[in-house]
Amino acid sequence: MHAFSRPSPRLSRRSLLALGATAALTAAPLDATPAAAASDVVVGGARLVADGVQVNGGGALPKKLTARAWLLADQDSGEVLASYRAHLRVAPASTLKMLFADTLLGRFARTERYRVTDADLAGIPSGSSLVGVKAGITYTVEQLWQGVFLRSGNDAVQVLARMNGGVAKTVAEMQARAVDLQALDTHVVSPDGYDHEGQLSSAYDLALFARHGLRDADFRAYCGTRAARFPAGGGKTFRIENTDRLLSGTYGVTPYPGMIGVKNGFTSNAGNTFTGAATRAGRTLVVTVLHPRSGHNAVYEETAALLDWGFAQGSSARAVGTLVEALSEGGTRAGGSSAGKAPRAGAQASPAEGAGPDGWGALGGAAGAVALLAGGAYTLRRRRRRAGEERTTS
Repeated sequence: MHAFSRPSPRLSRRSLLALGATAALTAAPLDATPAAAASDVVVGGARLVADGVQVNGGGALPKKLTARAWLLADQDSGEVLASYRAHLRVAPASTLKMLFADTLLGRFARTERYRVTDADLAGIPSGSSLVGVKAGITYTVEQLWQGVFLRSGNDAVQVLARMNGGVAKTVAEMQARAVDLQALDTHVVSPDGYDHEGQLSSAYDLALFARHGLRDADFRAYCGTRAARFPAGGGKTFRIENTDRLLSGTYGVTPYPGMIGVKNGFTSNAGNTFTGAATRAGRTLVVTVLHPRSGHNAVYEETAALLDWGFAQGSSARAVGTLVEALSEGGTRAGGSSAGKAPRAGAQASPAEGAGPDGWGALGGAAGAVALLAGGAYTLRRRRRRAGEERTTS
């Protein structure tokens, strides 16, 4: 838990987290596997939901990959070079902040100033990672985004969401952006990635968010910032460092050469999650690693191993799938209009595979966002924290 973690004996209540009818949210069996029937329409290609590691040439993959799902792709071409259960739906933790940033970054000028109130900070989930935003202090938008990207501050997320018209509006807009990006495995419940029932994404979708976000100069600059000064009040500041250990080289992790970012995440329920990108010899690779089974640095070690393989041997690997383009930017809808079926979301991991707190049932993915935007508001009740349980989001 970070130094600015917010202590509370119970979870604060937040309602109106998304707009829409609950009928748009469809359950998936807890014991579902990523296997797909041959006739299924799968975003990015059918091999991305096939069982087992998917690779076609390029030499032997790194040993000791323990992640429950992972994906490696070329940033420019969108070719997926190798993957494992790319569409498996799991709790994303703070990697979901990439979608938050991709949705909201263009809304406010970097130099715009905002004075934070107590109301802006109300309802932040207990145990959240915080950058240290305080009521009564005026922040620039740039400083708030640094709090999001560097320290994964749920307080900075909350303030930006309030500036955008509120949490409910922001969640609905994030879900709509996921639809546009064809990220059908993603269901957004809160903008910060905190553990909530039904908050799900996949290695594939997180790679889509990173790839699209990195095309924006501000997104790229923020996620590549190693350290910054953050307002403390009274004209004072304090230093904040990026929690991406492959970028900052902290906690025993060697900085990865050419590392760009992008976003790490952790909750005690979701485990470690990470989407990163690096450039070498003019080539940029994007990798997502979700929920390694061992080691507090395993998510970074396995990311580095996949990047090494991609740069050394990935050029001879033939694509096993593709990261699709946004529909609003000329992308073709997965399956095409003649497919006769709508693309489907991936299966949800079972509780033993890190599906999320308490083995939550899967809720519908981004395909339900149109109904979400058209429907009325609903309230999502949080389960009470188990006694002594700590939840943090980094």
